This record gives sequence, structure tokens and C-alpha cells, in this order.
Amino acid sequence: MTARRVASVLRAADKGSAISSPATGAGAQRHERIYQAVSSAIIEHRLQPGARLREDALAEVFGVSRTGIRKVLQRLAMDQLITLTPGKGASVTRPSAEEAREVFEARRLVEGGLMQPLAQVLDAKGVEQLRALAAQEQVALEAGEQSEAIQCSAKFHSALAALAGNETLATFVVILAVYGNAGNLGCDCTDHQQLLALLEQGDGKAAADFMAKHLDAIEASLSIGDEPQAVPDLQDVFAGYRR
Repeated sequence: MTARRVASVLRAADKGSAISSPATGAGAQRHERIYQAVSSAIIEHRLQPGARLREDALAEVFGVSRTGIRKVLQRLAMDQLITLTPGKGASVTRPSAEEAREVFEARRLVEGGLMQPLAQVLDAKGVEQLRALAAQEQVALEAGEQSEAIQCSAKFHSALAALAGNETLATFVVILAVYGNAGNLGCDCTDHQQLLALLEQGDGKAAADFMAKHLDAIEASLSIGDEPQAVPDLQDVFAGYRR
């Protein structure tokens, strides 16, 4: 991929990197529960990439108005978990296999390049923050909470970028969610602990080399392809939801 194409991928990801905020005011708690239910279903592969999410069907499942569902869908779109297409509505985000590979190539350039400067400036507070995130990821994995584990993994990578003074690429969590395998996070939390140890030692070169291998392992664990997916039964997907 050319340098211009890499820059394009990074810019596109940065546009979506803002973290959406929960709704406030009347109905906020219910909207938050619906947001968590849908996002978890996407990350846990109960909603497959490309699956259409009809407003009327979701409103019936969750017992809220289409206006309320629309607000939740807008928030999910901000997080790049779904795509809103004029005239077609909402569907689960489906990056192409090529886009997924390009994101990983971009991340190798960005995150690998961050390791040496980060090793020079990482302080005790930063170490504590990263260690806490790695511990949260471990707890989630041991509890079998795939959605929470992926979010923790993404937060760890986000924190690395932030501590080095660089914006994170939110697209990373979307790729993990779309192409990850249920029960296999790919992003090993023990890798995060080893990477943190290298950074604490101030060994930026070793940390950069380890990051490259870490990202290679994540990409290898994903099922990247463009196969069509079945239409979901939303009543079945959200059978465990209680209004």
C-alpha cells in the first residue's frame, strides 16, 4: 500500500475515533441498555456483519418508539459498529477484507512507531493505567465476556496511543468485532503485560518489535473474508432482553 493510501486509511479512521456519549434526560437509562444490548450482539457475533437492522423491528423488540431506536442507531454509527445508508437504513458495519488488512498495515506503522518515544516518556501513572486495563481484560476473558474483553483490548491500544501523544484509530475495535472468532479474542492480554514490561524497562526497540508480532498474531486470528451472511431474527437475537 502506498504512503498516500496509508494516510487516507488513517484519516478515515481518525474521523470515527470520537467516543459517543450515552443519552441524557428522559429515557436515557433505557436507551443505554438498548445500546449495550445491540453493541454486545455485534461484538459477540449474534448479529453478523452486513445484517440489516430495521427500525420498526428493533422498536418492537425493545418496546420503544422508532425515534428512540433512531437515537441508539446514531450512537452506534458514531462508534462505527453500524452503517447508516440513506434510503436503506441501518446495517452492521462490514469492512471489506481489503479494508481490514489495510487497517492492520496502518496500525503496524502507527503503533510500532509509537513504542520508542513512549518508552522514553511513560511514567508511573501511565504504567498504572495500562496495568489496570490489562487486568480488566484478563478478568473479562476468564469470565467469558467476549464483548467486554474486546472493549478492554481496544482501550489498552487506545491508551498506548494517547500516552504517546497520538490519536487512536477507532476502526481497530470494529475489525476485531466484525472478523473476530467467538471465544477467541486474538488480542492476547498476556501480550499486553509483556509489552508493558518492555516499556517499563525503557526498551523502545524491543517494544516496537513485540508490537509488530502482536499485531501479526491478532490479524492471523481473524476470519477475514467477504462471505454473505444470513438475515437475523431479531426476536431470537435479543430473546434475553428484558424491558
